Amino acid sequence: MSKYAITAGIQNTPVKTVLYGPEGIGKSSFAAQFPQPVFIDTEGGTKRLNVARLPAPTSWAMLLDEVEEVRKGNVPCKTLVIDTADWAERLCTEAVCAKAKVKGIEDFGYGKGYTYLKEEFSRLLDALEEVLGTGRHVVVLAHAAITKFEQPDAVGNYDRWTMKTSKQVAPLLREWCDMLLFANYKTIVEKSGSGQNAKNKASGARRVLYTAHHACWDAKNRFGLPEEVPFEYASIAACIEAGSAPAAPAATPVPAPVQQPVPAPAHAQQPVHAAATWAPGGGVMVEDAAPAESPQQQVERQQYAAKERIEKELIAEQVPEKLRTLMLNDLVDSATLRHAVFQRGCYPENTPISNYDPQFLAGSLVASWDKWYRFICENGDIPF
Repeated sequence: MSKYAITAGIQNTPVKTVLYGPEGIGKSSFAAQFPQPVFIDTEGGTKRLNVARLPAPTSWAMLLDEVEEVRKGNVPCKTLVIDTADWAERLCTEAVCAKAKVKGIEDFGYGKGYTYLKEEFSRLLDALEEVLGTGRHVVVLAHAAITKFEQPDAVGNYDRWTMKTSKQVAPLLREWCDMLLFANYKTIVEKSGSGQNAKNKASGARRVLYTAHHACWDAKNRFGLPEEVPFEYASIAACIEAGSAPAAPAATPVPAPVQQPVPAPAHAQQPVHAAATWAPGGGVMVEDAAPAESPQQQVERQQYAAKERIEKELIAEQVPEKLRTLMLNDLVDSATLRHAVFQRGCYPENTPISNYDPQFLAGSLVASWDKWYRFICENGDIPF
């Protein structure tokens, strides 16, 4: 008789989810709808959300320690959210380099640094497995990027959405999770005009969630979900509820000073929701949070974030100041402009903008920016 017991049937256990998508699509808001979530916000992306969060980790050791606090039950929650994996990887890289006393991951030579990075990042996934063992769900968020992909048995390559993590970390996350979900805007493209003058025009977009593998993105699920569903928590709620965690043990709150709010005029008062933040020792402090954003405020915040990201990108790529200013005003990033220049047959798409001929930069891109921007919009490459 075997000393190992045999089990059969479906096991309803906590769910490990990885969600990735472009900036500003609403990944954090989506994760906030999981049962009683607490965020480890590595990049400060939840500041505008009414969610419970741990202090932003300033080191890899601090990140692992916060995960350990959740495992111990010192942080009451039913879902732990890591926001985001690519920023967590930065902390991991810094720790690996600091331990070896090198300036960068490439300084190890012969790819050794990436091997060490993979081994160290696996420690986080092992710690998250222990959190799952306590009955809590785990959600890992990640940004998305377009990369070139070439199949081993095919000629040529094509663009593909991937997680904005290293080639060592992305496979770990894919294999580890129960659901790998890709969120994106599904743009509706229509023909405008007729004959040779017909052009493709983007007329609108809606947010969708892809749950199965596609040539242009990676996704999977173990729950039989449709390949494409609306980007709403309701689309996957049944999967999460099937493995819902039991109520987490309550931690002893840390006393916090209570400030009396200044009363506002009756006509100006708005409902305020309580937001919880983690305090040292595992307690939760409750503070007043601002009312939910209006749609206009959400758009403005997303535009601001996009502009900040594009500006850093253009400065790093040494794009000339005059062209950089025009691109920022219209939220056109480097990849979008390079693709438009390629479409017009001027330069290969992978040519850095800083390598363009100065006469082309000043005499065409800067002098005729309105025409270039109109060309970008008419061809469906909407920058924002």
